[in-house]
Amino acid sequence: MFKPDSNPDSLSAQLIAYDQAHIWHPYSTTPAPMDPIPIASAAGVYLTLHDGTRIIDGMSSWWAAAHGHSHPALVEAAHTQIDTMSHVMFGGLTHEPAVRLAEKLISLTDDPLTTIFFADSGSVAVEVAIKMALQYQRGIGHPERNRLLTWRSGYHGDTFAPMSVCDPDNGMHSLWKGTITEQLFAPPPPTRGATPEQRETYLRGMERLIDSTVAAVIIEPVVQGAGGMRFHDPELVAGVRALCDRHGILLIADEIATGFGRTGSLFATNAAGITPDILCLGKALTGGFMTLSAVLTTDAVRDGIGGPVMHGPTFMANPLACAVATAAVGIIETGRWRTQVPRIEQELTTHLSPLIDAPHVTDVRVLGAIGVIEMDQPVNMKTTTAAAVSHGVWLRPFGKLIYCMPPYISTSNEVHRICTAMAAAAATA
Repeated sequence: MFKPDSNPDSLSAQLIAYDQAHIWHPYSTTPAPMDPIPIASAAGVYLTLHDGTRIIDGMSSWWAAAHGHSHPALVEAAHTQIDTMSHVMFGGLTHEPAVRLAEKLISLTDDPLTTIFFADSGSVAVEVAIKMALQYQRGIGHPERNRLLTWRSGYHGDTFAPMSVCDPDNGMHSLWKGTITEQLFAPPPPTRGATPEQRETYLRGMERLIDSTVAAVIIEPVVQGAGGMRFHDPELVAGVRALCDRHGILLIADEIATGFGRTGSLFATNAAGITPDILCLGKALTGGFMTLSAVLTTDAVRDGIGGPVMHGPTFMANPLACAVATAAVGIIETGRWRTQVPRIEQELTTHLSPLIDAPHVTDVRVLGAIGVIEMDQPVNMKTTTAAAVSHGVWLRPFGKLIYCMPPYISTSNEVHRICTAMAAAAATA
């Protein structure tokens, strides 16, 4: 069907036609309500279309390509590893890429986090974390603790256990009612800038939900992502840690989106000055090269489980992914993000803040390399996306939100272009 000598327009049309006839995209019908944009290549902050047009990836490809696409260090790591060993089962075997990545992650995170489970994806990492929490409670003699407490407006993934702790109103609970576990939900956390009294009132209300069935609290610390791009104060996270300690339950921090510098801290829990009992990492773990996640926990949790964690993905600790992730963590270790992210934050603030006075805009917020425009009603994805692309930027609005997550390597000019595209998208929304 696809002719190698096709002109770019013809090839793109062929790709779109076949895609629309046969392929599902995330959260979409097939055919999709709007044609996907065919991408020929990606390098740095740019996605290149078949006709040579380049557009800025203002999403870091859903937070993952934090260092830009085709980063030379990651490309080199992938080439080197694929020539040696692309995959080997992890059951009963080990290999250098997994051990070196474990060593780097344990060194990078807080001292109590000493044991790692490598999983396939962010959603599977949350599955594993929930299993760990439930197995831990059984192991220490509390089998009645079989539910989780979280807060609304959260998102933790699309497999069944993670779905159960996503927002019950805006998630997929209604579709799977009676199938997914019914967890406990506190109201959405008070947003950033809440007073100490507001935070304390909220935490008291959250604590009242903790009963004899709660095994753990799971949260996205400081930034709630796909559940609404809401920001809250690090002090609130510290308060949740204290609640867990008082009641002898575990704290699971889902840092799949916030880890590795995105919020301005290495991990969002660092900003709160706390360490979770279980930490989930993913997305930027491989710099956007391929899927891999990691679940880190403490000796206390490992010993409490007292046996195997009942999970074992076929591609667990895939050597190719581990080698690339080791290189990506190496980029983080250089510390360049410590100047890149604050600069991006300042530039996003400068360019986006004036939009608070634009028609139908209800809020503009920035944290680290995250910029959000919230509208007063759901946006038209087709027109907002087209407006952004016409300004040379790829964005993926959802709900009432037009937002960006620039790669850390974005120049000041590229950040400005992203903000201009966001303003254009907001004007069409």
